[in-house]
Amino acid sequence: MNIFLTIYYTLLYQPMLNFLILIYVYTNNFGIAVIILTFLVRLAMNPLNKKALESQKMMSEIQPRLKEIQTKYKSEPEKQAQEMMALYKDKKFNPFSSIFLLLIQIPIIIALFQIFKGGIIMDPQYIYSFISLPEAINPYFLGIDLSSPNMILAVIAAIAQFFQAKTGFVKNKKVETKEPKDQATQITEMMQKQMVFMLPIVTLFVLSYLPSALGLYWIVTTVMTIYQQKQILKEKND
Repeated sequence: MNIFLTIYYTLLYQPMLNFLILIYVYTNNFGIAVIILTFLVRLAMNPLNKKALESQKMMSEIQPRLKEIQTKYKSEPEKQAQEMMALYKDKKFNPFSSIFLLLIQIPIIIALFQIFKGGIIMDPQYIYSFISLPEAINPYFLGIDLSSPNMILAVIAAIAQFFQAKTGFVKNKKVETKEPKDQATQITEMMQKQMVFMLPIVTLFVLSYLPSALGLYWIVTTVMTIYQQKQILKEKND
């Protein structure tokens, strides 16, 4: 267990803490430092984010073919699975890429929570030798204490999350056909519609109890994701 904690602190917690302090030293604004750190984290994860979004786009493109396979081999589950895997391989599609991206983000969120909770604790054992520590860090940004929960930022984050989920759902609606939908397709679409509303509700509930710096991080990340989704969708339509 110690080896995993060492990796976590060395590769995630310590670099993000030091970058945040370094940015704060130059900007003297905690909110700006959080936003810049978010951009840096997002840029580092951009290849994975792009791959996950392209995977979602690919899923919408191969959906009609998947439905054909499900209908054709309805009574042959093994053959159906083989044909679906062959289609995934042919299109270089990984159905688990979005889940992998989510798993990658979990330790990042945990690290940010540790950094932000109760204000920034500048523990010398985690500070790089070349970082000049400020006497103190003012956690306020536009009158909001980013070290404490804030309902305004939680609501904005939830609204941004709604538009992100809505963007992804609209993209998948374009694959609808005139053929009657099977039960599996109906259940999938129903779950997608529910997620459009459930994700913002969960976001609002969680962020209303966490330091609002996480809410600011979530807003910036979500807006960047929406932009990237629209760019990928535009490439698809072109």
